[in-house]
Amino acid sequence: MCEGTVPTQLKIAVITPLVKKLALDSGDVRSYRPISNLSVISKLLEKAVCKQLISYLNQNSLMPDSQSAYRAFHSAETAIAKVLGDIFTAIDSGDLSLLALLDLSAAFDTVDHDILLHRLHTSFGLSSTVHNWFQSYLTSRTQSVRCGTNASSTSVMTCGVPQGSVLGPILFLLYTSDVEEIIKCFDLECHMYADDTQTYGHCRPPAATALHDNMERCIEEVAVWMRCNRLQLNASKTEFLWCSSSRRIHLHDRTSFHVGDDLVQPASVVRDLGLYIDEALTMTDHINNLMRTCFGILRQLKTIRRCLPLETTKMLIHSFISSRVDYCNVAFAGLPASTLSRVQSVLNAAARLVCGARKYDHVTPLLRDRLHWLRMPERVTYKLCLLIYKCLHNLAPVYLSDAITPLSMVPSRQRLRSSTSLDLLVSRTRTKIGERAFHVAGPAAWNSLPSDVQSAESLGTFKQRLKTHLFRKSYELD
Repeated sequence: MCEGTVPTQLKIAVITPLVKKLALDSGDVRSYRPISNLSVISKLLEKAVCKQLISYLNQNSLMPDSQSAYRAFHSAETAIAKVLGDIFTAIDSGDLSLLALLDLSAAFDTVDHDILLHRLHTSFGLSSTVHNWFQSYLTSRTQSVRCGTNASSTSVMTCGVPQGSVLGPILFLLYTSDVEEIIKCFDLECHMYADDTQTYGHCRPPAATALHDNMERCIEEVAVWMRCNRLQLNASKTEFLWCSSSRRIHLHDRTSFHVGDDLVQPASVVRDLGLYIDEALTMTDHINNLMRTCFGILRQLKTIRRCLPLETTKMLIHSFISSRVDYCNVAFAGLPASTLSRVQSVLNAAARLVCGARKYDHVTPLLRDRLHWLRMPERVTYKLCLLIYKCLHNLAPVYLSDAITPLSMVPSRQRLRSSTSLDLLVSRTRTKIGERAFHVAGPAAWNSLPSDVQSAESLGTFKQRLKTHLFRKSYELD
């Protein structure tokens, strides 16, 4: 490392093609993702370099603000909380929102090494021995493809960053960091998760056509930048969604969008980072898909339940059911009780399967006494409060923590008794949909907690106290 070179033996990769999704055609090359299998020593070296690189980028505030992939304290869930929060707030003020989901074709495989090295030097200040090391890391890499017992001949990588490496994803984030600035030039907002880019804007209903045209111009500019940087916008996976309250759906602009030479019709439902978002933001489609998937898994597990030990069954339920139910459930904040009860039915069925109960057996004793599971409303509150705690203790992205304000920091409250508490400022809203935004629902949930929970000294202690409090509240225990 001191000499700025990477040994040739550490730049040899064996590519294993994996199908991206089981539903895709296995006979189509585009259905596969090439994963690089690298030596253990190579990954250890990359991990050491990656740690130093990220530390340098964070200390100098060089990481893209709106990028949530491959970063500590960032996740798809925090990205969803940010984007939906902005949309909820815009709709609460009477605006329409337009969300565009952009996707790149084989993004990691087409990164131009010369452009990347130039950008590392000019945009991120990497020079001298460090720059030489990255140049050595990227060049003269060799790879072969192995599928079963068959293997191809060895070839030299002329572009791309290795998928399956430690440094590859971070280098890709730096390579595409300019996209954020391009989108902001059009007075639009964006949030990225690896190669998935969420671009969105808001307008008054009469200005929907102007927003439509501005979004088209923005995407064309992004597409031009991508072509200049050896990337390609995938028009077939680009989606558009108008969002509003259910009463204003008739005001949505149904005109198609031009994406290159293709026309893309606005959708009524899109899948964003695993969350199905409909134009009225009811989450009905996501919940329908969640229930369909979970009940399908439960039917399969039921056939083998008698062969499984109790702990193994619990582990499988947590892996395949609870994780799905809890994923991005911050989007469920403020939903009607009747909607959450549908998700609760999944947990009820899972509890009966684990405990070997019959279909019509009373489920509360199973949830409360045997499994100690929170009900669905409390699970949503748990996630909201957990994110708030992380925001207050520098364990969350800046784009979430900046929206959280303790009452002690509000000038007009500093002389009031409430300023000495740990409560947060709850922003005022005009409608119910505005109350669903994270910067509103989160503080409201936090303020309902006892002071001993709010003042927990560590994350582990907070989780324990929070679950105990919500468990008692869920089952009305003294």
